Amino acid sequence: MREKMVAGNWKMHGSLVDNKQLLDEVAAGVDGLKEARLAVCVPYPYLSSVQDALRSTNIAWGAQNVSQYEKGAYTGEVSTSMLKDFECRYVIVGHSERRTLFGENNTIVAEKYLAAQRAGITPILCVGETLEQREAGTTERVIEDQLTAVIRLAGIDSLSQAVVAYEPIWAIGTGKTASPQQAQDVHSFIRTGIANENASIARELAILYGGSVKANNAPELFAMPDIDGGLIGGASLIASEFIAICRALHH
Repeated sequence: MREKMVAGNWKMHGSLVDNKQLLDEVAAGVDGLKEARLAVCVPYPYLSSVQDALRSTNIAWGAQNVSQYEKGAYTGEVSTSMLKDFECRYVIVGHSERRTLFGENNTIVAEKYLAAQRAGITPILCVGETLEQREAGTTERVIEDQLTAVIRLAGIDSLSQAVVAYEPIWAIGTGKTASPQQAQDVHSFIRTGIANENASIARELAILYGGSVKANNAPELFAMPDIDGGLIGGASLIASEFIAICRALHH
């Protein structure tokens, strides 16, 4: 049976004081939840303090991005070995904001995915379509292209050491959410496509939904057969919301 997961993506939010209060509340609220993987992906400057805060909890931590390069003259970049220094277990690659705001294409995302895996860090690979692409009926083609770039570079077997997150770009930070059935349809498409190449990997792969998940819609989303949890943005910054979402995965 595949593992369920909830991962928080703080994006560019936080302060040392706010983070401590948030993590203290969340750690207390999810203590004892053992049936699912829990994680938070935080801005680079906070990795050390988050590592200290979460070391003795059931919450893992990770980063929101990583360089595809290991070292060199890449001012402002952060390598996998740097993330390893802070015991990061996860890193988000290919988040829609990296793709749309910072020009990361499928090739770059695949290179980052492979770099993370080579370092022993589990990539949370984000895929998803824009509103224009959905309205044009190209959702499946867009997602297939995003996945194919990764599989071509890293191999289908690499997905046994990865998490996939489907995030419809039109539902991120907009307050819009794909209906549970819309989300399920895409999750099923992803799993079926992977199953065509390796059925056992598809069966075990955790596919998260990311797109304005909140405490009030999480139970319905998580009840879908191919939705294995969530990649949570804004709600991961509110302790009560994030705790409720984590708990929704355990019902």
